[in-house]
Amino acid sequence: MNEILLFHHGQGLTDGVLAFAATLRSAGHTVYTPDYYDGRVFATLDEGVAYRDEIGIPELANRAVAAAQSLPNDLVYAGFSLGTGPAQLLAQTRPGARAALLMSGCLPSAAFETPWPADVALTVHTTEHDPWVDLDVAQALVAEAHGTIERYPGSAHLFADPVSADYDAALARRLEASVLEWLGELDELKRAG
Repeated sequence: MNEILLFHHGQGLTDGVLAFAATLRSAGHTVYTPDYYDGRVFATLDEGVAYRDEIGIPELANRAVAAAQSLPNDLVYAGFSLGTGPAQLLAQTRPGARAALLMSGCLPSAAFETPWPADVALTVHTTEHDPWVDLDVAQALVAEAHGTIERYPGSAHLFADPVSADYDAALARRLEASVLEWLGELDELKRAG
């Protein structure tokens, strides 16, 4: 099974993020859920983004790196929205990374001043018209990483988290099934390799 470091989105470490982690655990994976908002959870994404800006992106990156320090290197780094930044940072720059699972967000690999590592698997999940995700950037990153992209109908951003105004139960179930299948494939590759 996989060890996964899952970073929360801009509203904080919500019950929805924790429930997603519990789903992965119930499939046998080990999941770590650091709270780089120090327990703060916001009712809206706008409030969470304001708090993100108060903390600053460099400090959030520092907190993400600190969250990984005591963990093994052979991790799947995962994140929702804001959490895709730390997940991608660690997947691209921390030696020994296994894979990245980026949901509702991603950045160009150049944002971390290094190309995507050849031995790190990648999957990106986003809706077709998510206003927070540049689909061209996502497709370029997936092409560079020889990864996969799962595109969902509509324009919802945090569609997998019940606390979000964008929540869509059907899309959330589809995301969970797709992620579990992908993690199973990663696990098979690990055992075979």
